Amino acid sequence: MYPILLFLHSVVRWLVLISLFIAIYKGFRGWRKHLPFTKTDNSARHIAATFSHIQLTIGYLLYFNSPFIAYFRSNFSEAMKQFDLMFFGIIHITLMTISIILITIGSSLAKRQETNPSKFRTMTIFYLIALILIFIAIPWPFSPLSARPYLRTF
Repeated sequence: MYPILLFLHSVVRWLVLISLFIAIYKGFRGWRKHLPFTKTDNSARHIAATFSHIQLTIGYLLYFNSPFIAYFRSNFSEAMKQFDLMFFGIIHITLMTISIILITIGSSLAKRQETNPSKFRTMTIFYLIALILIFIAIPWPFSPLSARPYLRTF
C-alpha cells in the first residue's frame, strides 16, 4: 500500500499545483479587470480546493503508513538531529496542513462574498499564500531542505 500511496501523492501534487495556478490566474485576472465571477471561475475555485483536500488525505494516509515517519516517531530525539527526518516528520506535514486550511478558508470565504471583485480578491490572496507555502514544503529535487524526484514511481 505504501508504494501506491507514494505514487498517488506524487501525481496528485501536479493536479494541485496546476489547479491552484489556474484558480490564481483566474482570480487575479477577474480582480484586476472587474470581471463577473462566472461558473468557470467558481469551478476553478472548487476544483483547486477539491484536489487539495484529496492530496491532504493521501498525505495523511502516507504519513501514518510511512516507515520513514514510523522511525521518526519512535526515535524522536535522534531523528530531530537529522534534517531529512525532521523535514518530513514535522515541517512538511505542518506547512501542507496550514496550506490546505488556507485554501479551504479562502474557498469558503470567496464563495460567500457579495461582490465579484471581493470573490476574486479573496480567492487570489488565500490561494497565493497557500501556494507559496506549498512551494516551500514540497521536497523538490533541487531543494536544500529535502530532495525527492519530480515523480515517484513504483
